[in-house]
Amino acid sequence: MNPESIDVTRLRWFVAVAEELHFARAAKSLHISRQKLSHTVIDLEQELGTELFVPGAQPTQLTEAGQQLLRDARDIIARSEEPEPVAPEDGELRVGFVPGVTVSKWTRIWGERFPDTPLEVIPIPMAEQLAALRDGRVDACFVRLPIDRAGLSAIPLYRELPVVVLPKDHTLSLFEQVGMGDLAGERIQDSSDIDAIAGTIELVAAGVGVAIVPHSIARLHARRDLVYRTMMGVPETEIALAWPAAQTTELIEEFVGIVRGRSERSSRAQAQRKKVEPKKATKRSTKNAVKSSGVKTKPAKRRGR
Repeated sequence: MNPESIDVTRLRWFVAVAEELHFARAAKSLHISRQKLSHTVIDLEQELGTELFVPGAQPTQLTEAGQQLLRDARDIIARSEEPEPVAPEDGELRVGFVPGVTVSKWTRIWGERFPDTPLEVIPIPMAEQLAALRDGRVDACFVRLPIDRAGLSAIPLYRELPVVVLPKDHTLSLFEQVGMGDLAGERIQDSSDIDAIAGTIELVAAGVGVAIVPHSIARLHARRDLVYRTMMGVPETEIALAWPAAQTTELIEEFVGIVRGRSERSSRAQAQRKKVEPKKATKRSTKNAVKSSGVKTKPAKRRGR
């Protein structure tokens, strides 16, 4: 008999005896009778076809089979006590988004098409975008590429132009576009940590250099004493929607369709609704139904004009 198939409660009782090596003390700690505990151990021995405790030994001793079951039982009990992954409620979709991504358009469309299916949008720090997908905090997430795509499905959505954030009175604020050559001699703040960009923007406002950030980030942290201008010769950043490939549900596919711009008429949800909606009877189907029933009908009299 495989220990994995044994009820966890009975394994706990066995472990209590095996660790106490005393049936009475184990029964007291479990708040059950000694007789019930003894019968449980006897039943286990019969099911396993081997003795777990040395017969007649004083004090109580485990056999080799009992020692092995003790090791196995501890592992099984430990696994049973591990917290379950966070799972969404039935019919609920959780979508994360990193700073700079605006999700209002997609959430509005979702609400119009699926008013009875909750959509929870969760802000996710960029540093945690991959972890949020791996640990089940969200079912899908708008991420900023690059990202480790192992085990993920991802659809690139759009690219963002980089901009340089400048004090409002900076000489480069007179230009619509700025190149790296124009920033020669400027102190360029480190803006690689998007989650800490507010502090970087504050330094620029204090006159301590400039910062190059994605357009949406500059817009998110816009302020009256700063301006931003398009940067030339700097790679664009890319936004994508990602989700665990092995957990692709119908709700995720519906959301992907909305993000991709699929119309409601072509939506999978529309097709799904058609499966469950009763078909309207047509004249032909009514006629066939009457014919198959064997009931004769008289032709309708034609009315005069």
